[in-house]
Amino acid sequence: MADQQAGRPSAPALVALVVGTTEAYAAGPGLDEPWPLAEVASHVARLVESVNPRWVVWSAGNGLRGVVAAGVEVPRTWDLAEAHRLLHGGWWATPGHVVAGCRGLPAREVPLPRRGLQAGFEADLFDVAGPGSDDLFTATGQLRADALEGWASTTARLAALAHLALECQREQDESMRRTAGPTAERLIRTVWSESAAAVLCLELERDGLPVDRDAAEDLIGAAAGPRPQDDADAARIRRHRDQAVLRHAPGRERTDLRNPAQVRDLLSSVGVDVPSTRAWLLEPYRHTHPLVDALLTWRKDERIATTYGYRWLDEHVGADDRLRGAWTACDGAAGRMTAQHGLHNLPAPLRPAVCATPGHAFVRADLGQVEPRVLAVVSGDRAFAEATRSDDLYAPVAAKLGVERPVAKVAVLAAMYGQRSGAAGEALEDLERAYPVAMSLLDRAYADGMARRPLRTFGGRLIPFEAPVARAGPATTQEQDAAGSAPSGIRSDGAADAARGRYARNAIIQGSAAELFKAWAATVRHEVRPLGGQIVLCLHDELLVHVPMARADEARRTVAEALARASQTWAGTDQVRFVAETSVIRRWSEAKE
Repeated sequence: MADQQAGRPSAPALVALVVGTTEAYAAGPGLDEPWPLAEVASHVARLVESVNPRWVVWSAGNGLRGVVAAGVEVPRTWDLAEAHRLLHGGWWATPGHVVAGCRGLPAREVPLPRRGLQAGFEADLFDVAGPGSDDLFTATGQLRADALEGWASTTARLAALAHLALECQREQDESMRRTAGPTAERLIRTVWSESAAAVLCLELERDGLPVDRDAAEDLIGAAAGPRPQDDADAARIRRHRDQAVLRHAPGRERTDLRNPAQVRDLLSSVGVDVPSTRAWLLEPYRHTHPLVDALLTWRKDERIATTYGYRWLDEHVGADDRLRGAWTACDGAAGRMTAQHGLHNLPAPLRPAVCATPGHAFVRADLGQVEPRVLAVVSGDRAFAEATRSDDLYAPVAAKLGVERPVAKVAVLAAMYGQRSGAAGEALEDLERAYPVAMSLLDRAYADGMARRPLRTFGGRLIPFEAPVARAGPATTQEQDAAGSAPSGIRSDGAADAARGRYARNAIIQGSAAELFKAWAATVRHEVRPLGGQIVLCLHDELLVHVPMARADEARRTVAEALARASQTWAGTDQVRFVAETSVIRRWSEAKE
C-alpha cells in the first residue's frame, strides 16, 4: 500500500469493497472474502469500529449506497471515480475510465456502460469481451463495459474486481506523487475530501431536507393559485394568472406569455423595445410601465407553478416531509456539488417552507468573500493575504488603492472574472500595482486558457482544454468537458480564445474554492455527528446543519471552528483567514442575505 511503503505506518489500512448482483466482496490486509448482501452494512460497521480502514470503492454510489442507507457511518474512503476526475479532468469516471487512466489506455476507446448505449452511443466490436466470457478485459486491454453490472455475478469475478480496485488505488496514488511532486500530499488530501463529499452525497439523498409541507402548500398557492381539481380547473387558474399581466395591455389579451416573440410584441405595444425578454434586460424598465413589473412578477410565479408547484411537492417531498433528490460530488467543470429536484435552485419565495423539525434547529453557515480569499492562497501573494485578516477583505484593499470600498470590490471581482472595461478596468490597473503576485497568477491562467494549456486547481483538479476525441456517435460528456470546459468549445477565433482565457482565470479560483468547501463540509460532517447533527444542504458556499435545539449553540461554534481547521489544513498556512457567517435559525428564510 502506498502510504505504508512510504514509511507512514499510521496510515489506515486499505480495504476494497465491491458490491455485485448477489453478494459483495472485501479485500485488504488479512481480509479476502465474500459477504452476503444482507450482511454488508454490519460487516462494514464492525470494521469501522475495530480498525477504521480507508474503504476503496469504484464509486461511493456503487460500493457504499446500501451501507449508508442502513445508517452506517463511513468516515474514510478512497473513491476511485473522484480520484480519476481529479487526475484526468472531466466528469466521466466509469470503472472503465479509471482502469484506462491507470494503465495509460486511450479514453476514447473505453467500452461504454449500458446507460451510455441507451443514450444513443454506438458500441463497437471491442465493447464486450464476448458473451459468457470470464475475461475481465477486452482484446484491447480495456475493462469490459459490464464489469460491475451483469458480469459481477460470481465470487471469483467479484474478487477480481476488488483486487483490481486496490491495484488502481495504488496506481492513482503513485501517479499523484509523480504528477504533483512536492504538492502530492495536497492532491491526496483532496482525494480524501472529494471521496468524503461523495459519501456525504449519499447521506444527503438518504436523509433529505426538512420541509414544512403546510407552509409549502400555502406558498405555492400564493404564487400559482389554488391546487387545481382537474385539467380544466388548471387551465382556468393559468388564464387568471396570465390576466394579471395582460390587463395592462387592452386588446392584447390573446398574447401567449410563454412565447418570447409574442411577449416582445406585447412589450413593444406599450413602448418597451428590448432585444430579448430576459429578466435582466427588462429589470431597468420595471417602473416605466406597469406591464413590465407585472410580467417580471408573473415569471417568478410561473416558475413556481410549472417547476416547483403542487406536482413537485407531491413527487419529491416524501411522507416524512423531507425533500430528496440525487446529489453529485463534482459537476465536472468547477468541481462543485450539485443536486436535483430544487435542492440547489429552490426559488427564494419557497425558502420559508424549509423548516427544522420540532425540537431541532438549523445552523446556517455561509462562507464570506471566499473566492478572493482563495485567490490569496492560490497565488501566495503575501500582501493580499494580509487583507484577508479583516472580516471585510474589501476594506483594506480599498484603503491600499485609495478608492471607495464598492470600487475595490468591483476591481477584485473583475480581476477574477476577466472584466476590463469601464470603472473595473481603471481600478484593475491600481490593483495590479498593489498586488502583482495575485494578479500575475490570474494573467498566467488567462494566457494558458487562450493557448489551450491544461491547468490544475490548488487542490490538483485538472482543467483540460483539448479538442474532443473521435468516437462513433455523439460526443460523450467527458469529451464535451475536455473541449467545452470553456464557453468557446473548440473554436479558434479571437473572441473564443478570449472567452476561454476568462474562463480559465476564474476556473482555477472557483474550482479551488469548491475544494475548500468540500474539505470544510467533510470536517463538519464528522464533528457535528456527536452532537446529533447532520448536514442537510450544501449550496455552493453555504452549509445547513440540522441539529437538536439543545445543542444548536454548540454546533454553531463547532461549524465555525471546523472552518478554521479545515482551511488551514487545505491552504497549508494560517496566513490567509477564511470567515463564515453562522447563525441558528428555524426556517431557511430567517438567514441574513
